[in-house]
Amino acid sequence: MRNSQRPEDGTHGGLQTPPVQNTVNAPPGMIPFTERLTCTIADACRATGLGRTKLYELIGEGLLDTTTIGRRRLVLVRSLRTLLLGRDS
Repeated sequence: MRNSQRPEDGTHGGLQTPPVQNTVNAPPGMIPFTERLTCTIADACRATGLGRTKLYELIGEGLLDTTTIGRRRLVLVRSLRTLLLGRDS
């Protein structure tokens, strides 16, 4: 879908990204954020309060580990927690 074809409400083809789950008591079928192996850049932005540009800067500096599957870049949650909380997390 081209930018000019995207809906005005910010969704992508009618799909919205669910909010990041930070609770241990996540709904059935949903893994709590802290137990996930990876998250999207958008999830990392919501979880940290950082913008996309800053996250990509941290990735470029080697301070945040990611993996790419196909064209999708995923942030390793372990790396995100280490960056924000220190080595003890």
